[in-house]
Amino acid sequence: MDVRIAPSWKQHLQPEFDQDYFARLTDFVRKEYATETVYPPGKLIFNAFDQCDFDKVKVVILGQDPYHEPGQAHGLCFSVQSGVAYPPSLQNIFKEIRDDLHIVTLDDGNLERWARQGVLLLNATLTVRAHQAASHQNRGWEQFTDAVIHLLAEQREHLVFILWGSYAQRKGAFIDPRRHLVLQSAHPSPLSAYRGFFGNHHFSRANAYLTAHGQTPIDWA
Repeated sequence: MDVRIAPSWKQHLQPEFDQDYFARLTDFVRKEYATETVYPPGKLIFNAFDQCDFDKVKVVILGQDPYHEPGQAHGLCFSVQSGVAYPPSLQNIFKEIRDDLHIVTLDDGNLERWARQGVLLLNATLTVRAHQAASHQNRGWEQFTDAVIHLLAEQREHLVFILWGSYAQRKGAFIDPRRHLVLQSAHPSPLSAYRGFFGNHHFSRANAYLTAHGQTPIDWA
């Protein structure tokens, strides 16, 4: 499977790639792609790491599962490929950005423009069967993405970790808030967005923190 990943990430993650659990995970994923419809396309499994170098990460947004319907997932959490209708969570994210930053128009659900500015859009699980949410959980991806978060939290300074919902908050519970900004709220899903996601001002707060630490803020538009 021809996957793309930035050299900086490949170097930092090589110890994970060399572990037995990752060999088992790779075997499972290859068999799934050979026998089932799986998202995202194989070459985009590590797209989050290909679009955003390790040393350029400023913000980490943590999702759970890739979208599992045709044409949506392309390796970045909450993002869809250009021209695809926005899923409900992404609609709510855009609503919060508009309200928080007074931005009128957000034209594209493809968030690669964020990734290229230093936003790591990381799902806890990087693959999923078509139409079957959570179908690739507990196969090893969670251990791998835990290692990613540990690397960033321990080797970088003054990052912004955005944790929406209880799952992301548990996954990022170890992050030192004295070393990084940890922003938490309800998930943008329609089931929970009105219970604390709307009005969280995470986008303006992230940019204020980056600016205070001498970094260029993210153009969320």
